Amino acid sequence: MRILFVTSTRIGDAVLSAGLLAWLIRQHPEARLTIACGAEAAPLFAAVPNLERVIALNKRPGRLHWLGLWAAAVATRWDLVVDLRASALAWLVPARRRRVFRPSHAPVHRMRQLGDLFGLEEPPAPRLWTTPAQGQAAARLVPPDGPVLALGPTANWAGKQWRAERFVDLVARLTADDGILPGARVALFGAAKERGAARPVIEAVPEARRIDLVGRLDLPTAYACLERCALYVGNDSGLMHLAAAAGVPTLGLFGPSRDEHYAPWGTHTAVVRTRESYDELVGAPGYDHRTTGTLMDGLTVDAVEAAARELWRRCAGAGAAAANVT
Repeated sequence: MRILFVTSTRIGDAVLSAGLLAWLIRQHPEARLTIACGAEAAPLFAAVPNLERVIALNKRPGRLHWLGLWAAAVATRWDLVVDLRASALAWLVPARRRRVFRPSHAPVHRMRQLGDLFGLEEPPAPRLWTTPAQGQAAARLVPPDGPVLALGPTANWAGKQWRAERFVDLVARLTADDGILPGARVALFGAAKERGAARPVIEAVPEARRIDLVGRLDLPTAYACLERCALYVGNDSGLMHLAAAAGVPTLGLFGPSRDEHYAPWGTHTAVVRTRESYDELVGAPGYDHRTTGTLMDGLTVDAVEAAARELWRRCAGAGAAAANVT
């Protein structure tokens, strides 16, 4: 059996889709898989079981990247094509069965929408696959020397990015003697291109407690490192979804994005958002996502600390287990 699985360019959406992919693998353990996705997300799927090929799509003018994917897929008779990009591709290649996902704007989480594609009552939680070498690298980078607070202080655009000084204040509170992670080390995650935005937070963490991973990891190794952390706090981003998939208690910070669609998924997750709704933020006079600065100022450090403490209380067992990874 051969399955073509077409998923997202965006890392967060690709992580969420991995739950559906894992379900398909359980349903068809003998199937050989070809996965098409954006180039940035491609490393997420390199260690998928029974993988024949990952086709990384680089955007080209006139949507010619889709022509390239068609050329790579048309010579194969697929048993199942799953297209999460709502393209015409599924109908232009030979296939016995096709499932094409068309996202809804209804206030329903993307995971539930993905589950509905196969009539699943409970959507499969995202999971990812790593190699032994990536697991060993994570063990070196995040050794089991006590709990680690993980931070994602950046985002793919400025509007979603909580101010660096607020992250610094939050770290001081959470790792203080009366905090939920007293004296914890702090692991900082982000892409290489985001290092400038993350630098004030990186430099504020004492060197002896700092694990600076910004721009230094591939995505699967970041996932393996997150599995070794006790708590993750970060902006709405692909890293937030990576943390939730890793099983670490994950607090997502939301403002000009829809938490009803993109809250971190799982039982060990929570959301805290700005006083203003998404519609109030993006509907404000003069709003332009290309030029706006942060729209997260309606989210206070007090509110995030309270949400982190509540999540930690609720997931105390999971947090203790993560803190004692060996």
